Order: sequence, then C-alpha cells, then structure tokens
Amino acid sequence: MSEERLDAIPTQWSLIRRAHMMGSPTNVEEARQLLVLRYAPAMRRYLGRLTSNPESADDLAQDALVRLLRGDFAGADPNRGRFRDLLKAAIRNLARHHWAREARRRPKEFDLTLLASEEDNDSVWLADWRKNVLDHAWAVVKCSEETGQHGHPYTVLQLRTEHPDDSSEQLAGRLATILGTSVRADAFRQMLRRARMQFAEAIRDDVGASIDDASPARIEEELVALELWDYLRSLQTGE
Repeated sequence: MSEERLDAIPTQWSLIRRAHMMGSPTNVEEARQLLVLRYAPAMRRYLGRLTSNPESADDLAQDALVRLLRGDFAGADPNRGRFRDLLKAAIRNLARHHWAREARRRPKEFDLTLLASEEDNDSVWLADWRKNVLDHAWAVVKCSEETGQHGHPYTVLQLRTEHPDDSSEQLAGRLATILGTSVRADAFRQMLRRARMQFAEAIRDDVGASIDDASPARIEEELVALELWDYLRSLQTGE
C-alpha cells in the first residue's frame, strides 16, 4: 500500500467506489485497506458494546473487516444517506446473526431484546463515530506536522490539551524546550490559533466526506447530530 498522506485520503464515498470498481487490482486493494484502517476502531468499539464479550467482538470485527476487504459494500449509494448509517446497519446485522446463533446454542445466556432496544438509542454508535472523527482529525494534524507543512500544530495542540491550566508563557516555555529554540508567548498564541483552525477544518472535512450532500447546512446538521457543533465553534473562537 502506498504511503498516502492522511490529509490526502479521498472521501469515504469515493473510497467505496474505488473499492468496488472493475479496474486495477492494486487500486482496489488499496482502497479497501484504507477503509479498514479508517473504520476498524469504531467498528470494534461498537461491537464490544453490543456483545459485551471481547472474544465475540473480536471475531465479529474481524468478520466485518474481511467483508470490507472482500468488497461486500458494492451496493453502497451516497444518495441513500450517511456512510456511518451504512456501516452501523452492517455491523448490527452481524451482531444480530451472532446473537441468534448463540441463543439457539445457549438460550438462557442471550437476550435478543438488548440488541433490539439499541435501535431506539443511537448514542453508542454516535459516540464511537464521534471518537473516530476526532481521532482522524488528530491524525491529519499530526501528519501535517510530520511533513513540515504547517509548523508544529500537533505539538501545540497536545501541549494545550495536556496542560489546560498553563498560561501562554508557560506553554511557550514548554514548546521552546521541545524545539530547542526560544518561543514568545504571543507567537505561541498565534500557533495555537492556527492549529485549532486546522483541527476544526479536519473535523469539518471528515464529516462532509461521510454524507450524501456536503452543503454547509447538511454538514452543520451532521455536526450537531454528532455533538461536535459546539466543540467546533469553541475551536474556531478559541474559547
């Protein structure tokens, strides 16, 4: 698989199309591997909550990832909704079939109503998807730093996150120690502002890539659904 930068990875839907096209086997395999790398953590966390059994969750997650690599999402259509809903439905079907099999083997140990009730409460999957979005945004910012594109946004954001009560002077001192050069407080504040904007843009881009209509209104709606809208605004305003 080529070393494609995280911030250059195509949208989820274009990855889906590449993963199922009749073309170069190398391109198809790469697209499928990117899908697996991108969504494996969220899928495993969600299955862990659905099954409450680490071994079962691992087995089902492996099954789901094999399906992604095999190209079982050929029927995916961006006009039919959000990408996260497609993955959620596929994962829930895997869990439902697993529970049905286990219920036939050990009827007293499995309660299928637990899985059914989860359909009325999307908070678990939304939390896993939200974490996936934030993890990807961190990875994008880290990649931009490693490639020397935008200074030190990852390090600056990490310092602010790890030392929330520090003043700008203290944070500038910490950064100076890491970089081996002097950093003024006002320079640190400027770097932090740019890093926050970059992080916010990574979140917005990621969410926009996962929905059928990436208009500002639809992106805002999805950010609100994922409880990221207020977080995004605070990043952009520096609050």
